[in-house]
Order: sequence, then structure tokens, then C-alpha cells
Amino acid sequence: GAKALLRSTQEVTKEDFLNSAGVIAGSPVYFGAMAWDLKRVFDEYVIIRKKMENKVGAAFSTSGDASGGKETTMMSIVQCLLIYGMVIVGDPMDATGHYGVACVGAPDEKTSENARKLGRRVAELCIKLGQ
Repeated sequence: GAKALLRSTQEVTKEDFLNSAGVIAGSPVYFGAMAWDLKRVFDEYVIIRKKMENKVGAAFSTSGDASGGKETTMMSIVQCLLIYGMVIVGDPMDATGHYGVACVGAPDEKTSENARKLGRRVAELCIKLGQ
């Protein structure tokens, strides 16, 4: 099985990144991109990016408006994960089958279920790639 570790941008360490088989990063929308504190993590940890190669990466976002830039925010996260050399996955087809999980405000039950499906997909791929 897989073990999930939940960290805020204030708590996450380089060791958390290095010891993981995958990273699911999320952010509220700020001007159509990720929040500065998540960008800061990617910027500060860029020195370990070669050690992140071939690990699994995924993204999620939330906004205050239905057309508030959730997909562009997820793509800004995905760009960083790609620069880290990670293998990117979106949410599975039985969720929404797009860039990742997104919602307006707090997630409802359907969005929460889709988030669990994305987490399960990332975990399954981490296990497969680790074999």
C-alpha cells in the first residue's frame, strides 16, 4: 500500500519531497496562478529537482468564482512538477478526467470523492513505477 503525508507549504521539507514517491500539490487561485508560498517551495527546492525525476506529480486548485482560473492554476503547478522531471497525471476518467481536481470554495462531496480518486491514482502509479 501507500502512505499519504499531508504538509502545508510552511511545514513541507526537502526531505519530504525526496522521501516521497509522488507529490500532489494544490493551491487557491491567485491571479490565475498558484499562491506565492507554493511557488516559493518549488523555487527554494529546485536544487533537488534532478532527484525528483520520474516521481509522480498531480495538482488541485480552488477558487472563489466558477471561472476563477482553476485550470491555469493547476497548469502553473504542473509546469513546476514537469521542471522537476516528474511524471504528471490528471484525475482519472471516473472522476472528471482533466488536469486535476478543482472546486469553487470548499469541496463538496462529489469533489471530495474526485480528490480521493486522484489520490488513489497517484498512489497506484507510485507503486507501479517503484517496482
